Amino acid sequence: MSKPDDLLVAIAAAVESQQTNQMSLTVLVQGAVITGRLAPESAWRRRVAEVLADSDRLGPFASLFMDPATDTEGDGAARRRAPESPSYLHFHVARILQGTVGIPETGGMYRIAIKDVSAWTMGDFSYSEP
Repeated sequence: MSKPDDLLVAIAAAVESQQTNQMSLTVLVQGAVITGRLAPESAWRRRVAEVLADSDRLGPFASLFMDPATDTEGDGAARRRAPESPSYLHFHVARILQGTVGIPETGGMYRIAIKDVSAWTMGDFSYSEP
């Protein structure tokens, strides 16, 4: 999509402002169907950082996923930046649907540029186990 869908941007903004992870969504991105629940970026980043921190090999990358929306000033006080119009969808417990299989089985964490979404629908699709 050359211009992001205004309604999809509004949905992503509502997820961010409500700090909810209950919005189920399915999107089509370059031919791939991705289905799952949206999460606020801060929650998504926190969860990815936790997973990376638990890994011996990937632990050093955890700090890259710390929430940039919180800036710490010299006095140690955390300050929130002004909210911006979201450019990304942050999925958790999401799957890429491939035939009758959902990959990964347990659901994954995906960050998708809203401008790359060519179609979408509310809700998530179940996949059937063979």
